[in-house]
Amino acid sequence: MSYYGPMTKLLEKAVETVRGLSSESQDEIARAMLELANDAEPEAIDPAHLPALLEGLEQAKAGRYAAAVDVEAAFRRFDG
Repeated sequence: MSYYGPMTKLLEKAVETVRGLSSESQDEIARAMLELANDAEPEAIDPAHLPALLEGLEQAKAGRYAAAVDVEAAFRRFDG
């Protein structure tokens, strides 16, 4: 696979994790990544969600990530 530039270790880990998901989940994550990467303005955070967001950021800093099966299960909850 060819990249235009080096990825961070965290992005490489995320991509490797996503490779283990279903095609549908991979596409959903890819759409979200593209939207985030192309979005000039950050999305407002609902103050009610801020504690959970901050907890998630701390978990990421500590290297604690959800298992691929858990991520896929979370995405399946959004399927109709």
